[in-house]
Amino acid sequence: MSRIPFGRHLLAANRALVMGILNVTPDSFSDGGKFAALDYALSHAEQMIRDGADIIDVGGESTRPGAPLVPAEEELRRVLPVLYALRECGTPVSLDTYKPALMKEAVLAGVDMINDINAFRAPGAIEAVRDSDCALCIMHMLDKPATMQDKPAYDDVVLEVTAFLRERIDTLAAAGIDRRRLWIDPGFGFGKTVEHNYALLKAGRRMVDELGVPLLAGVSRKSMIGAVTGKPVEGRLAGSIGGALAAVANGARIVRVHDVGETVDALKVWHAATGN
Repeated sequence: MSRIPFGRHLLAANRALVMGILNVTPDSFSDGGKFAALDYALSHAEQMIRDGADIIDVGGESTRPGAPLVPAEEELRRVLPVLYALRECGTPVSLDTYKPALMKEAVLAGVDMINDINAFRAPGAIEAVRDSDCALCIMHMLDKPATMQDKPAYDDVVLEVTAFLRERIDTLAAAGIDRRRLWIDPGFGFGKTVEHNYALLKAGRRMVDELGVPLLAGVSRKSMIGAVTGKPVEGRLAGSIGGALAAVANGARIVRVHDVGETVDALKVWHAATGN
C-alpha cells in the first residue's frame, strides 16, 4: 500500500484521513476553554487517537470571526507543552498557527504539519519552515479574522480562491519547498458567505486537479452547517458528518473535525459502500 509523506510519518493513501481538533484556547467558537489545561488537553488527544484520529491539530489562538489577537508569547505558552507531550504519541501532530515564531518552535518540537490560515504570507514564515520536512497546509482567507465576515464578496469564488492558492503554491515552490509537502485548504468560513462555502465544497476535486496538491477540508460545526440544518453549534454533529462525507466525495484527503469517533465510523461505512 502506498503512503503519503507527512513530516516524520507516512500516512495511508487509500482512504480519507481524519484530523482531530485540539483547541487549547479559552475562546474557540465550539469548545473554548474546555481543553486549555494540559492534563485535559492530553486526555482529549488520547481519546481522539483511540477513536481513530490519523492526525491531531493543536491550536492556541481562536480564529473565529471577530476573535482578538493573541500575543506570540501567550500562544507559545499554551501550545508548546502540548506539542512536546504529544511528540512521541505515535500519531502525527499539526500546529494551527500563522506566526513564524511559533512555526520555528513547532519545527524544533517535531511537529508533522504547520497549518497556516494566512498561507505563509507573514514575513519570515517561509523561512521558518523551508528547511524542515513537515507538511504545510496553505489556506485561503479573505482579509483577517477580525473582519473577514464583513460582507465578503467575490466575482467567482472558486476561480479566485484557486488563483490565490496557485500563487501561494508557486511562491513556496520557488523558495525551494518540495511541492509534495504542500496541502491546500479553501478556508471554509474564512471570509465566505454560506453560498461561497458550498460552491467551494462542490469544487474540491476540480481544485485538486488544477493545483496538483491534496486538499484538507474543515467544515466541522461551522456556520455553513448551521445555516442548512438550523441547529446551534452543539447540535451540528450530524450535519458536520454530512459535510465531512461531502468533502471526501468531492476530493478531500483530510477532514478536520471535532467529533472524531463518529466521523471515523461514518467514513468506514462510506468507504465500504463506495470502494473509494
